[in-house]
Amino acid sequence: MSYEYDEQLSFLQKPNKDEIDPENQKIFDANVEKMEKNWGFINNLFKILPLNDKQYKAFLNFKNSLFDEETTYLSRIDKEMIGLVVSSTNGCAYCLSTHGYILRGLTKDPEWVDELTYNYRIANLTDKQRALCDFAYFLTTKPREIDKTQFENLKAVGFNDHEILEASYVVGFFNYTNRWTAAIGAKPNSGHFSHNRSFNK
Repeated sequence: MSYEYDEQLSFLQKPNKDEIDPENQKIFDANVEKMEKNWGFINNLFKILPLNDKQYKAFLNFKNSLFDEETTYLSRIDKEMIGLVVSSTNGCAYCLSTHGYILRGLTKDPEWVDELTYNYRIANLTDKQRALCDFAYFLTTKPREIDKTQFENLKAVGFNDHEILEASYVVGFFNYTNRWTAAIGAKPNSGHFSHNRSFNK
């Protein structure tokens, strides 16, 4: 691969290729090749997190377990929507830029995605989408107040137990990533702000 760990993209020291397990580097390379083909640029985390390559590999495996559409229950749009609500609530610029970019590409509706980013309450949402957003917001802001009510609110609009468990995982996943991404000062890609904003209707 042509990329190097030569940019200062966070508070952390830059990864050293000599310290990365070659088998893990092959996994990172495959992901980077796919990004360059689909996006035209590399997500900055792939130039930051190989510092601890075994942990990064485990993170990617966990993320893939939640977002593989062949083995999961909620739609990718619903999960990215949850991610924006959580990341907006936490003020995570990196995750907002990355997942806003992805959701704009999935929906071809950048205005709707921006509304979700600023305040999901002003967005045009179905009853099920609003329930998911309310769930994500409540779990993020009031973890000490979680009780059966949140579960029952999702059941009332038609979500099943598989979907509710997955929604809980996704809310937790984004709260997790928001915190460590902010802690290390990860620099968002400029492409994540600007791309997927114009589509032929």
